[in-house]
Amino acid sequence: MFGIGMGEFLGLVILGLFLVGPDKLPEAAKDFARFIHKVRNFTTYASRELKENLGPGFEDLQVSDLTPKKLAQKVLGNALDDVKPLANDLKSQAKASKKVIDEAAKIDPDLL
Repeated sequence: MFGIGMGEFLGLVILGLFLVGPDKLPEAAKDFARFIHKVRNFTTYASRELKENLGPGFEDLQVSDLTPKKLAQKVLGNALDDVKPLANDLKSQAKASKKVIDEAAKIDPDLL
């Protein structure tokens, strides 16, 4: 849960004992659990409302899909896949042109 190992959890419990005290630690743990529950319910409700307000086509929307990179990928789709062959062709033409220019730029040693 939350990527916390047993040693880290034990360290948090010991820290909680020092900060809150052994008498109030169970109540503090209950309050923290209630807070986590409220946050989880809020995020579930907010994501459900967002999906309903966005309308059709967004039923499978995940919160992680709301990053700018993922939104751009969803909007653009595979448009960049059509450009890649053209870019590779331009690169090969540039290399060929550079080779021709390098060959033409060589000075004949007999002319010196």
